[in-house]
Amino acid sequence: MLRLFDTARGEVVPLEPRDPGKVSIYACGPTVYGPPHVGHGRTNMSYDVLRRYLTWSGYDVTFVSNITDIEDKIIARALAEDRPWQDITEKCTAVWYRGMAGLNVQRPDQDPHATAYVDDMVALIGRLVDGGFAYETGDGVYMEVETVPGYGELAGQPLESLRVGARVEADEEKRSPIDFVLWKKARPGEPTWDSPWGPGRPGWHTECVVMSLDLLGEGFDIHCGGLDLRFPHHENERAQAVADGKEFARLWFHTGMVEVEGTKMSKSLGNVANLMDLEDRYDGRAYRLLSLQSHYRAPSEVTDEGLVGAVAALDRLDSFARRVATDLPAVAAGTVAPDPAAIDRFREVMDDDLRTQAAMALVFDLVREANAALDAGDADAAGPRAAAVMEITATLGLELRGEEAEVPAEMLELARQRDEARAARDWPRADALRDQIKAAGYVVEDTPAGAVVRPA
Repeated sequence: MLRLFDTARGEVVPLEPRDPGKVSIYACGPTVYGPPHVGHGRTNMSYDVLRRYLTWSGYDVTFVSNITDIEDKIIARALAEDRPWQDITEKCTAVWYRGMAGLNVQRPDQDPHATAYVDDMVALIGRLVDGGFAYETGDGVYMEVETVPGYGELAGQPLESLRVGARVEADEEKRSPIDFVLWKKARPGEPTWDSPWGPGRPGWHTECVVMSLDLLGEGFDIHCGGLDLRFPHHENERAQAVADGKEFARLWFHTGMVEVEGTKMSKSLGNVANLMDLEDRYDGRAYRLLSLQSHYRAPSEVTDEGLVGAVAALDRLDSFARRVATDLPAVAAGTVAPDPAAIDRFREVMDDDLRTQAAMALVFDLVREANAALDAGDADAAGPRAAAVMEITATLGLELRGEEAEVPAEMLELARQRDEARAARDWPRADALRDQIKAAGYVVEDTPAGAVVRPA
């Protein structure tokens, strides 16, 4: 049985689905005002591994991840650039899905857009006001968190501690500094919707409550998010559901943060790495492999050195896949059963809170054993081990390439010219050559031995 760490309970617990044989998952999706960063990539690959493993384990999985297409940052960018906010959200949503596809992250079964649910959000806020859990001020409607039983459960802190540590805001109408906005009254130049409290728009914390409960129903199984969303975002989601008399998520799945030089990646710190830039320079599979080699709850540092190492490890796996295609055609055709002991071990480590790092160690052990068996001419011993490698990597979403891709000579020549430009520190020309290679459908990876070109 799969056991996962539940943030609310603070321990690893068995996954006990609401409906036998089915698992319902909601993940907080992107606020689409810019390109995804590498932290988004890491968290969404973690959700993807969870989803794939549950499916492999025989569950019928429904995965929902929203698109936040109305929010302060979107409006700020639209005003700054004098563009329609819809233009920004549509283009950034398309970029988001390109970035996720580059990491082999599966599309959600449903991706509700917040703007399609505003009427339902107004209805929820109205019920909270009528029930005495929320109140109107001059600039909006606020949730009075002290009226909600168990507020602070996800943060792991009592209400008094949260109140003491809250940032004091200028709004003197708020009854407590930790009360949060449900409805923002209209300001000049902003998009608005009608409500009983006047034109305005919903607060961010209200959006996911409405969408998750509408699409997955009360007591859905797993709510996913990065650890930075635990408080206040997820705490505030849970508070609204509780106040509305609804059973919310049964288990909270949070991923560790990506760090840059030991510091959490943050837009406010200016150390955000663009995922699209990473995918321009490296095989997206290398980032997936790098992520698999650490536990999803652990902090992860993404560096060029780490990615270069992942590229080298990926090359070894691809080389093995090519050898399998040549020397073990029955394995490549899927007619050889995986080694049962290896699959049992894979299940054991994954059932223990998705220990992908142990699963990848198992993969490399199996590759070494299968290669040794092939070197000794023992295809019968190599076959089941190789089949286990193929099944495990496929389950983890790590696609291996069993065929050597042929790269046109002109692409290799452009890569050689780019190496020369980089050696001469002619960065504009190097970037232009990289863009030319990318436009042709190839990616350049920089290695100590020079540039390597591969199909995108």
